[in-house]
Amino acid sequence: MSTQSTGAEAPQSGGSNVVIVKQKRSWASAFLVFIGLLGLLCAGYFGAATLKLVPEIKNPFTTRVEDRSGPVLLESIQDLSLFVAARGNFQVVVDYREDRAYVPDFISSYHALFVGHGSVEAYVDFASLDEGAIEVSPDGTEVTITLPEPQLSEVRLDLNQSRIYSLDEGIFETIRNLVREDVNRQGDLYRLAVSKIETAARQSDLLERARENTRITLEGMMRALGFERVTINFVANPL
Repeated sequence: MSTQSTGAEAPQSGGSNVVIVKQKRSWASAFLVFIGLLGLLCAGYFGAATLKLVPEIKNPFTTRVEDRSGPVLLESIQDLSLFVAARGNFQVVVDYREDRAYVPDFISSYHALFVGHGSVEAYVDFASLDEGAIEVSPDGTEVTITLPEPQLSEVRLDLNQSRIYSLDEGIFETIRNLVREDVNRQGDLYRLAVSKIETAARQSDLLERARENTRITLEGMMRALGFERVTINFVANPL
């Protein structure tokens, strides 16, 4: 006849009839206790970190940026004799599109909306002035100043504010950009924006504003020197 173990130890001979029963551990209860302890530890750590009672643990996998550039070399210094009388700030939207004949756009195409921000200055060049440019009357009450016409500076494109607002590319262009960034098209966007801003500056009243501001500035300076009548002339080829 076979016997089965019930988990109880048999009483020893000669002793009292005491039965010791061993209960099986509940792994679910142990797991819950472990989770509870882990939660208490995490809560305690974050609480201490909030109160700055424990040192901050930095991420060891953060990207480190190191600048190994050499010192800046000063190549030359130029004395400027330009009176900047006005500045125009411009914004232009360049709608640039490229596509291939008989090829669907989703395969090969490039369509970009570029928002360009740039400025143009209107200035008067005092470098060409000589003694004949300033004429004083015999009695010292009148002065006539002859200046060159104001000029427009080159467009200064603000690369921090200028950006590509929208870009649609075909599959071919997308794959090519994964291998090598297409800087030629970016340069085309910059050139188009500069060209449009140049045209807008020439068509604006920037030069006229520069003439008026120069006249007001010089008249104020001359009257402060004691001149009662001040005449400012602008010519294409000053004396």
